[in-house]
Amino acid sequence: MDTTDLVLAIGHHLLVFSLAGIIGAEFVLIRGDLPAGTLKRLAGIDRHYGAIAALIIIVGIGRVVWGLKGWEFYVHNWVFWAKMAAFGIVGLLSIIPTVRFISWNRQASANPSFAVPTSELASVKTYVRAEALVFLLIPVFAAAMARGYGY
Repeated sequence: MDTTDLVLAIGHHLLVFSLAGIIGAEFVLIRGDLPAGTLKRLAGIDRHYGAIAALIIIVGIGRVVWGLKGWEFYVHNWVFWAKMAAFGIVGLLSIIPTVRFISWNRQASANPSFAVPTSELASVKTYVRAEALVFLLIPVFAAAMARGYGY
């Protein structure tokens, strides 16, 4: 048994589940009105989103380099690359909501009567829904890869 591999796997899974929770929290918070307090909460949650995503990448690289399967397993596995593509797409889809959350939070801080424009909120909802849907592919690909598919 390799303790390094186990610790990296546990960390990786906990981080991925945390990211799923953050996407879920954003999804719930943007469903209703967005008063200044909610906008501040969204901006804070989104900062955690970025930090956790970065940690997922760092720990994931650690798993590839120091994990039991070795980098050869990953580099030639199309399911691994599909999983990486899904993660990348989720990251790209998160850019617009992040920019909007920051902008809305700043506007609400400067102007207490600020109201989120309906069209912008609708756009952000679409992006967050898309993030959630694509995110669902990540554990599907991970389960397939863990069972030897794609190699």
